[in-house]
Amino acid sequence: MTDDLQKKNAKLVRTLLLVAVLMFGFGFALVPLYDVLCKVTGLNGKVESMAAKEPGYQADQNRELTVEFVTSLNESTPMVFRAETPKLKIHPGQFYTVNFYAENKTDKPMTAQAIPSISPGIVAEYFKKTECFCFTEQKFKAGEGKMMPVRFVVDPKISPEHKTITLAYTFFDNTEKAKKQ
Repeated sequence: MTDDLQKKNAKLVRTLLLVAVLMFGFGFALVPLYDVLCKVTGLNGKVESMAAKEPGYQADQNRELTVEFVTSLNESTPMVFRAETPKLKIHPGQFYTVNFYAENKTDKPMTAQAIPSISPGIVAEYFKKTECFCFTEQKFKAGEGKMMPVRFVVDPKISPEHKTITLAYTFFDNTEKAKKQ
């Protein structure tokens, strides 16, 4: 009986180890799988981190969308960050520029990066930014504040069911990471 119990325990340990290895492998593959899923389905509102070429759209003056601008800071980012215009009525196909203000609230230089997202995620492919402070890290002197523009256009092919687009930015303090580079 003891021999039989030892065999069962050994089999259970092998099974548990296999499950643990498979779980680790799945966790490791989850980020690339999530990125592919977001790209295919348009979920999560991930936006391109490079400037789009200025497309030659014809502005649709008969349609109007609302674009909301939301700003936030990572919990450890000592800055002031806001959109100068919290909400804007736009026409698809027409270019707009909105300014954002950021200020380093420390007495030391800071490097920060803004990460954008768009909601609903499905409209991310229609929202084209030709200029954005989010494309590169921003360097701030101690106590420095600056205006940063975002120039964008919404593709007129966007479905008429979409009336509101929310462009959100979260600023992260990358000072320590920038020092290591």
